[in-house]
Formats: sequence, structure tokens, C-alpha cells
Amino acid sequence: MAATSPLPRWAPTPSPSRPLWRWGGGTADAASHGRAPGAGLSLGSVFPRATGGEGGAAAGGAAPPGDGGGGVCVPGSVCELVPPTAVAADAAVFLTWEDVRVTVAGGGAAAVEILDGVSGHARPGEVLAIMGPSGCGKTTLLDTLAGRLGPGMNKTGLILINGRQEKLAYGTSAYVTQDNVLMSTMSVREAVYYSAQLQLPDTMPAPEKRAHADRVIREMGLGDAMDTRIGGRITKGISGGQRKRVSICIEMLTRPRLLFLDEPTSGLDSAASYHVMSHIARIAAREGMTVLAAVHQPSGDVFELFHGLCLLAAGKTVFFGTLSDATEFFTLNGFPCPHLRSPSDHFLRTINKDFDEEIVESSKANRKTAAEAIDILTTAYKSSSYSEKTTNQIVEMKHADGASFKKREQASFSTKVLVLTRRSFINMHRDIGYYWMRLAVYLGIGICLGTIFYQVGHSYSSIQSRCEVIMYTTALLTFMAIGGFPSFVEDVKVFRKERLSGHYGVSEFVISNTLSATPYLSVIAVLPGAMLYYLTGLTKGVDHFTYFVIVLCICCLLVESMMMIIAAIVPDFLMGIIIGAGLQGVMMLNGGFFRLPSELPKPVWKYPCYYISFHKYAVQGFYKNEFMGLSFPSDQLVESNVTISGIQVLKSKLEVEMGYSKWVNLAILCGMMVIYRIIFFVIVKVAEEIRPKLGGKRGCVR
Repeated sequence: MAATSPLPRWAPTPSPSRPLWRWGGGTADAASHGRAPGAGLSLGSVFPRATGGEGGAAAGGAAPPGDGGGGVCVPGSVCELVPPTAVAADAAVFLTWEDVRVTVAGGGAAAVEILDGVSGHARPGEVLAIMGPSGCGKTTLLDTLAGRLGPGMNKTGLILINGRQEKLAYGTSAYVTQDNVLMSTMSVREAVYYSAQLQLPDTMPAPEKRAHADRVIREMGLGDAMDTRIGGRITKGISGGQRKRVSICIEMLTRPRLLFLDEPTSGLDSAASYHVMSHIARIAAREGMTVLAAVHQPSGDVFELFHGLCLLAAGKTVFFGTLSDATEFFTLNGFPCPHLRSPSDHFLRTINKDFDEEIVESSKANRKTAAEAIDILTTAYKSSSYSEKTTNQIVEMKHADGASFKKREQASFSTKVLVLTRRSFINMHRDIGYYWMRLAVYLGIGICLGTIFYQVGHSYSSIQSRCEVIMYTTALLTFMAIGGFPSFVEDVKVFRKERLSGHYGVSEFVISNTLSATPYLSVIAVLPGAMLYYLTGLTKGVDHFTYFVIVLCICCLLVESMMMIIAAIVPDFLMGIIIGAGLQGVMMLNGGFFRLPSELPKPVWKYPCYYISFHKYAVQGFYKNEFMGLSFPSDQLVESNVTISGIQVLKSKLEVEMGYSKWVNLAILCGMMVIYRIIFFVIVKVAEEIRPKLGGKRGCVR
């Protein structure tokens, strides 16, 4: 096979006549003009200079006179808003890793080794393909380099960025995961546009954000699916391959300097795979972006787009170098690529030992298993000139004097809260199972409860009936709040993915979720609450009814806050529903209805369970709201012609704590809701602090 060019056939060569401007203002560093990718590039977040095309001068000839090499500044655009000196140039990324080993605790005493002494490098303007059979450690290597190793995984080795151990800053790196974690109710346009509003700075006008989002969508071949919903549990939506491209669109919005792609071609046909990867490679070559892609089975055309190859098998390096060197290396060691067979297919067929009963071809010995081929190739690579060449290049990159990463400007806190609130509100509105099904059930329960307890009146027996209505309403309507847990788990998955990418923080998510959920919870509290309240004939008065629905709404918010904590700990929705139902069942038992407070066993059930159960404060608030000011005839079997007041009922019959008003009960419920959301915040933040320690710090030698 003839040696291929290190750049794709079609890739435009960076030129001084095509400088690119970055969002936030300014032009590319003049010092970088005319340099090839990787040769000390210092480029900002790069966007096309004009809304009509990708490349300014490439689309319409040379830069106009007076441009000064800085590109065309469209009137009213960001480049006009911020002076060129306001933004420092971003650093090109030279990524190196040496002797990286990753182990995970196994079932026995010995740890399982996933990566075994892997070394390599990635440079600006190039796309490095990480290939190998299933289970060889491709994703683990990507996670290790991106600092995303999970708990229980230990790493050793040295990972450097521009010769330094450095933490990736927001906007300088992006990671497209293998799983497509997206909001199913959003359309393609909405998903990318909302993400653009979150990631791009407030200095960039909204029309430009929208235009840039539309351009990125069309670049990925999604123009015809712009207004189609992504789909998920309820609606089908776009295809799996289109979801993958939407995920890539979202991460490409900021034009990161370092891009990790995990199976970017999975779910795509050969034509779509080629167009997606060619677009990514074109951007990498044009803008000096460093790209690492874990690919499973690329077609021949896609394989030719890669500049370098890291071939893994059983966690070991089979080969690292250029594509032409890989073909030569296999040939020299007795495994030549057959005529008319794609080199990528040949490499993977040779080292895939999952089907070792089928032998692989060899010129030196006609029958060799894949395990034998792996041993031959890994041993040969360690002592080959290709390994020495890789080592020398790593040493050169380690001594490169590259600039440090700087966190890019993004949307402000208030903008993120508003955007997330709007997106969450739309998501809840479109997800039938989130609130609308619950509202229908609540209305049905309201009709049933109102007709069964229709106009309970003011007899002695009505005391018990009122208590039953209150307890049933408190227990069931709050218990049904777990019905939205599956939808909320999907939201948490999106939050975790976007949070890990640095799009926004935990505070923005908690605040926006509360703001967007409150109107819906108010509706499902007011409508069914009004129905059962007036049908049953509970205490009349606007103030009494208002208190009733406010407590119902706060209880629903409180239960959702509790389910947020469960979702943060147990992401599986089935286990989460079981745990949430169990916790609420225990709280109901200690709410003061099924057993009076004085009858509860003091160890555990009264202290502390009775005092931490929100049902206690909700029920007692309802009791005070209902009985204070009323009077009832006493039990005629005990004493005739005597009335008892509502306060007597509260004190003697229901054992309600009368040292404070019903508004204190409401304040306690509000406080518990806030505390639950703070606990969720703390759990997520603590998990973020613990994760690097459990999974191994990035670039750390241990």
C-alpha cells in the first residue's frame, strides 16, 4: 500500500489568507499565521467568519483589503463588540501519555488489568484513531486521557498536556460519549440551540448563537431533521445515527481545542460515517484541533481520514504510528494485508481473539490463532523502530513550550438559570408521564374522595371522616409524586453529562428545576384540591382553602426533592421507585394518624422517625387548618347535650402540638424541601470531589 499523506485528500491547508475569528471577539494570533497545524498554533475558539459559509476566504477568495489578516467582521457581530486585545489566544494541544496502566478491582483478590503500559501522543490538526476489538480498552483509554475514570478504577502513568500536568478547562476540551444522552422531548434544533445558549458567552448576540447552531446542525447533515423531536420512551423520533450526530453537534459548538470521540460512527451507515468524520477531520486540520476517536470498525474511506493509529488488543499496544507504517509493520511481522482487503478490516481480524477457533492468515506460518498473533505483534512493536519513533516524538512534545489552558468565557449564572428553566419547562410540558398523567389520576381521586365523603357535615362522626380525608389526601397525593421519577432520572442523566462537560453547575440545575416544576405542581394541587375540598365540605373560607393547596404543593415539591436525592444515589429508576415508595411508607406510619404520637414506641419510631417525617407536619398543619374554630356535638353514648371544640379535638383526640400555629408547620415543610435540595447539591458535589480520587487523578504518577 502506498504511503498516504498525513492530511486527508480534501483537507484545506491552513493559510495566512484564511485567519479565523473566535467568539468573544478578536482575531487569531498573528504569530500563528502561516504555520502548519501543530507547529506552535495559538488559536481561539474558531467559528466561520461569515454566516453564509465555512471558511471566509476559502468560500469567496482571498481576504478583502484592509482586513489585516483578521477576517471579515460582519457589522453587529461579536468580532465588532470586543476588541482583538481583549481575548488571549488559546493553546494548541499536544497530548502525550506514557506507560499508562489502568486496573479495576475484580471479584477476587487480584485486580483486573484493563490497560497495560500504553504510550502514545496526539498533536494539533490531526485525528488519532484508537482501534481494537471489543473489550480491548479503547473507551478506558479515552476516559483516562479525559480524566473521566469511574470509581474503583486505578491509573498509573504520566499524562501531559503541552509538557505539563494540567486539568482541562471548560471549552478547551469536549467528550462525545458512546451513549447518546439527550432530552427526548426536544427537537434537534432546540437541543442544539439551548446548548448553544448555555455554552456560548453573553457577549455573543442571540441571533448569532442561533445562526451558529443552525450551521453546526447542517454541517452534520441534520438539516432535514431540524424540527423533528429526538424521541425516546414515548415517541420514536430521529434514528440512532442521527442522535449520535446531535451529540457531536452539541460538543462541537465551542470548537474545542481537544476533542474525544467514543464510537462516533456507531449507528451510522458508511456514507454518513464518512461525511461526519471528514467534517471533523477538516475542522481539525483547519483550526489546529486535536482529535482522538475510538472507532470499532471503520470503513476503508473513513480509515484513510485518520492521521495516526493506536491499535490495542487485550489492553496492550499492538501498534502506534501512521497508517502506512501500520501496514508495513504487519507485513514485516508476517501478517500482510491481502489484496483488495481494507487495512482496518485486516488489522482487526488479525487481533480479534474472541473467535480463536478461526485461524488468521500469516506468511510465515499458515495457521496462527489471534492470541498468537497478538503476542507476536506486541513483542515486535516494543523492540521496533516504530516504538522508538513514538518515544522520540513524545519526548519532543514534552519539551514543547506550549501555553497553558484558559477557561473560556461562557454564559452567566442568570442566563444559565433562565435557559435551563425554559428548557425544563418545555420538557415537562411535552412529557405526558411527567405531570399530565398524574393530574388525570389526581382529578379521578378527587372525584372519588369527594363523592365518597360528600358533605361530611358537623356531626361527631365527621371528626373521624375529616381526619381520614386529610390523611388520605396527604398520603396518596404525595405518594403519587414518585410517578414522575422515571422522567426525572432521564433529566438527571442529561444533567450529569452536561455537568461533566462543564456546561453548567449543580446550583443552576437545582434552581431551574424548582422554578420549572412549581407551576405544574401548583396546577395538580389546586384543581384536584379544590374538587375534593368543596365536595367533602371541609372548613369554608378562602384562607383555609389557600392554606390547604399551598401545603399540598409544598408536599409534592418536598417529595420530588427527596426523589432527587434518591436519583443521585440510585440512578436506576426501578430501584429508585422501590426505595422512594418504601421511605414514604415508613414516613406515613409515623405521621401521627395510624398511631397517635403517645402510642408510638419511643426508640426509633418516635425518636427520630416521627420528627423527621414530613407527614407529621403536613397532617398537623391540615388538622389545625380544619378544626380550629369549629365545634361538634360530643359522643351521645358518653355524654349527651354537650359540644366539644375543635381545639379539644386537636389536643385530646389527635394529640396535635399546639405550641405553634399552622404557618409554622408550613414553614417547617418549606425548610425540609430546601434541606432536601441542599442534600442533593452536597451529594453531587461530594461525588465530584471523590470521583477523581477513586478513579485516579489526571496526569498523576502513582
